[in-house]
Amino acid sequence: MTCCGLQGLFRGHYYTVMTFKLRSWKKSAWRGLCKRCPACGEGQLLTGYLTVATSCPSCGEALHHHQSDDAPPYFTIFAVGHVVVPGLLVVEKLWHPPLWVHFITWLPLTLLLTLMLLPRVKGAVVGLQWAFGMHGFAATAPDNLTVKPTQIAPTP
Repeated sequence: MTCCGLQGLFRGHYYTVMTFKLRSWKKSAWRGLCKRCPACGEGQLLTGYLTVATSCPSCGEALHHHQSDDAPPYFTIFAVGHVVVPGLLVVEKLWHPPLWVHFITWLPLTLLLTLMLLPRVKGAVVGLQWAFGMHGFAATAPDNLTVKPTQIAPTP
């Protein structure tokens, strides 16, 4: 998708028309979910469990601008809760297992889902921030913005 900037005469000076290609938020979120660079999809996004790389090792895109803060844990808790709680309620309603069965079933499942989803959700949040140009990501994408000078005739 391409957007066009405005054109016209401002205080006696012609200014340029800027066109820029919008980044695909779906592709960027998917790449982040796969823990890959949102720009190229090749390089590793995370250097540790939750540590975002300062730049992509493959394409060199700066990734240090991210500010994911509390969003990934919030979305992870939201997703895991929507899987575990209904499962727990259905099992309790249908079979009435003893409490120890719930403990050995739901606690490890909750822990496993949380630990698996958290880095992926963080990658998706960073990918969305990159796609929407948030927190300094817009300034690091020279391929995203092309300036084409144009001559605009003055209006009488």
